[in-house]
Amino acid sequence: MNEFVRFLATRTTPGEHLPSLEVLSGKLGVSKGKLREQMEVARCLGLIEVRPHTGIRRAGYSFAPAVRESLNYAVSTDASLFDLYGELRIKVEMSFLQEAAALLVAEDHACLQELIASAREKLATHPVRIPHEEHRQLHLTIYSRLGNPFVIGLLQAYWDTYEAVGLSLYADLAYLQKVWDYHERMVEAIRRGDFAAAEAALLDHTRLLRHREAEGQEAAIRSSVSHS
Repeated sequence: MNEFVRFLATRTTPGEHLPSLEVLSGKLGVSKGKLREQMEVARCLGLIEVRPHTGIRRAGYSFAPAVRESLNYAVSTDASLFDLYGELRIKVEMSFLQEAAALLVAEDHACLQELIASAREKLATHPVRIPHEEHRQLHLTIYSRLGNPFVIGLLQAYWDTYEAVGLSLYADLAYLQKVWDYHERMVEAIRRGDFAAAEAALLDHTRLLRHREAEGQEAAIRSSVSHS
């Protein structure tokens, strides 16, 4: 842990505005150049917020920025690594679903139903609009009251990167309709307090996802063979 990050953790509170670079340099006993480097690391990790006219303040803790930076680097070197991260995401969601669903309140149930309605509306338009934002928000809402920043951070990083690698841009309409059928099953099970049924619906959803990925890999192989 560098001097600046240690200072943030032990001598500041979330939301607190930080002193000037000159004052911090004196407090920490490091040069301004070194302090700038340490502050940039903290910014990339989401530990501080830097805004024009308002200066620098300590941010609330989030695991997502650190995971996202690492995941983006990994995917840039080998796109298939995102599939491995997707497997981790599935196992995390399955492990915490019942605990997370039990914490949701009526307001959350209503939000989930609204997301399903919005997704169905997009899928019924011509041309079809991909309900990526609804997909992201539905999954994150289910886990939103868990109180575990590491679970939330892992899931947020997944959805941020999912969009960045272009997976939100296109999918077969029949596939999307099946996805939202499973989502609706999950939400209805959560609303009636049948968390085992919600878990079963999520499991079926992940099986559909794996089947789609397998079909995509087979298509890529066939294309490669036909062009060889």
